[in-house]
This record gives sequence, structure tokens and C-alpha cells, in this order.
Amino acid sequence: MNKLPAAASINATGSFDLPAIAWIGLGANLGDARQTLSDAACAIDAWPHSRIEAASALYRSTPIDADGPDYTNAVIRISTALDPLQLLHALQALELAAGRLRPYRNAPRSLDLDVLCYEAAGQAVALDTPELSLPHPRMHERAFVLRPMHSIDPAKVPPEQLQATQAQFLEPLPSNEQWRWLPVGA
Repeated sequence: MNKLPAAASINATGSFDLPAIAWIGLGANLGDARQTLSDAACAIDAWPHSRIEAASALYRSTPIDADGPDYTNAVIRISTALDPLQLLHALQALELAAGRLRPYRNAPRSLDLDVLCYEAAGQAVALDTPELSLPHPRMHERAFVLRPMHSIDPAKVPPEQLQATQAQFLEPLPSNEQWRWLPVGA
């Protein structure tokens, strides 16, 4: 995780230029989901050579193609020197630390972190590997991704995608249930 890709460089002030932007979906529906998402955001913001630039509000959504309690969801935008696979592995380590189990497809989750989109040098990165597909292949079908993403980056979400997911249950949590921690840059 600490290895920098060749594109990262130290600028004149001695800090790192962060060559990539990534959008990460956060979700949880087991335990104290709000605290888990706050802890995950705090951990991501504390990574060397990464920082959170924007964070959506927290939302409540019903599970899609699954059973279990409602989810708490959000989207964050980060700048990072991690390449897409390094980022995925770092997110998976956070999921594991939060007790994420994968007993079956769409099982309830203590923490779910997805790389939604990734841009390097101002260009969208497209990947289709067994480990990671970018952009996320189902994000355009999910209100719990699109509406939070739209709230921080409207240009990333076409109006027709928002319209197509309008019937899906999604509501912002009340103000007293919002982030317990909010990144400085957000």
C-alpha cells in the first residue's frame, strides 16, 4: 500500500502530487453502520499519499437482491497515489478489519467498500479483470450510489441514470444521524 506508482511525484513544497481521483462507495447494514462508515472514512483519509476531497451525506437504503436490515450508504471522492488494484486491496483490508465476511452473494455486510470510478491524469480508467472492473459494472443501476455521487459530483451522473433509479428507496439520514467524523477537505 505504501509503494507509490511512477506517476506520483514530490512537488516543490515537499508534499506528494496525487495523480489519481477515485470515487468509493461505502455501505454497511450490520452493527453500528454509521460508526463503521465514519471509521472507514477516517482510515482512508489517514492513508499515506491519499486524502478525501468530498463526502456525500449518509443515506439509508433497502438491500437490493438480498435480505437483511437497511443499509447506511455514502460516496466519497479521494485523491490518491494508489493505483486501482492497490486501492482495491487497501479497501479490502479495511473490510476485513471491520469483520466483513462473504458467506454468500449479497450477504449482509459489516462494511462494503467499492471502487466506483477511477481517473488518472484527467482520464477515466477502464478495467475489466477478474479482480476489479472499472467503472463499477452495476453502479448505474443503484440509487444508493448515484444520488450520493451526484451530490458531490453532479457531472459524474447523467440525469437519465438518476431518473432510472428514482423508484428505489433512498433517504438521507436526519442531521443528527449524519457523519460522526467528516474529513477536513469534504
